[in-house]
Amino acid sequence: MTAYLITGVSVVGGEPTDLLIRDGVVAGTGHGLAADDATVIDATGLVALPGLVDLHTHLREPGREDAETVESGSRAAALGGYTAVCAMANTSPVADTAGVVEQVWRLGREAGLVDVQPIGAVTVGLAGERLAELGAMADSAARVRIFSDDGHCVADPRLMRRALEYVKAFDGVIAQHAEEPRLTEGAQMHEGEVSTRLGLTGWPAVAEEAIIARDVLLAEHVGSRLHVCHVSTAGSVEVLRQAKARGVRVTAEVTPHHLLLTDERAESYDPVFKVNPPLRTAADVAALRAALAEGVIDIIATDHAPHAVEDKECEWAYARPGMLGLETALSIALDVLGPRWDLIAERMSRVPARIAGLAGHGLDPAPGVPANLTVVDPAARRVIEPAELASRSRNTPYARMTLPGRIVATFLRGEPTVLDGKAVK
Repeated sequence: MTAYLITGVSVVGGEPTDLLIRDGVVAGTGHGLAADDATVIDATGLVALPGLVDLHTHLREPGREDAETVESGSRAAALGGYTAVCAMANTSPVADTAGVVEQVWRLGREAGLVDVQPIGAVTVGLAGERLAELGAMADSAARVRIFSDDGHCVADPRLMRRALEYVKAFDGVIAQHAEEPRLTEGAQMHEGEVSTRLGLTGWPAVAEEAIIARDVLLAEHVGSRLHVCHVSTAGSVEVLRQAKARGVRVTAEVTPHHLLLTDERAESYDPVFKVNPPLRTAADVAALRAALAEGVIDIIATDHAPHAVEDKECEWAYARPGMLGLETALSIALDVLGPRWDLIAERMSRVPARIAGLAGHGLDPAPGVPANLTVVDPAARRVIEPAELASRSRNTPYARMTLPGRIVATFLRGEPTVLDGKAVK
């Protein structure tokens, strides 16, 4: 295993120092470190962060390898500064058995670019009718701890209660896609002034807020852990704030696109801006940003959702919802939060690692800590070119936008997955 000496780097925004990486861990920190056997990386002006952790990634394998594979998604994640991602269950076949989650886990290990932690389905086939094999997935080699029917809401309250009760035995988490389906039938975008003007069926904010309100009550009743996926409305923020004030065991995420883009993007009728939940209003974006800074929303999660060309380059009504996110998330965080490195580390690494129970991740670079870290050039600015992305898909909403920050290097247990901004393998 090659040793690396990163010189003059600012660890989470602190004073410049040197980091020596050897045998998979940070072997030393300080000024003027030397190691004859180490490859030296001059990191003057750069910032080292704990490797980013994404709680919401769609890798599409098995079943839709034309849109993404575990390997291509892992490469995109590493280039985005990630060292661990949690892979959603809406594959084909659905990851609702020990066999499928173990397949995804092993594919991640073979790729060796990030730690891929599968998320298991809550219900069989995501159909919302009966619980999947939660215990078998938890006991499998993949050791699943997060379960979600993301893309579908667990709408039946009795089934949701049973799921929360079941995972409590092993301190698992139910991650809910909050959408009351009877309120969003045929919906194409956020319900509001823009949808009325465009003549598109609206997806009302209350459809999200009602499910979150119900589920925090269920989680409170059961005493179990609930995680709310891709929060998108100001009303949802208030429900979460009240729940946390009562001590409910609830965490929540927001996506980069819900922190930056609004429903006005739909005026172009470009399906790249079609996403579920939909882009909301400027007032919602402001509330989400404030909640993220405050901690009412715990983390940024990408909801990286690659789609093949035929599923996106078509009429708005027929396009599938979803956007790429892994390679641009840190840049969006910098754009929205500014260089608040400790806050970025908290929302994009430490807290998501704790929610997922990923040992060795979410730890600031320090002596003896596993060398899962990313090095960022905060002064760089880059133009997002879809053809240059590592994903197999091209549905980025940030095409040709100029964004701040550039990932210079990413290390997974001391081995570089990215050097000089390029994937190592």
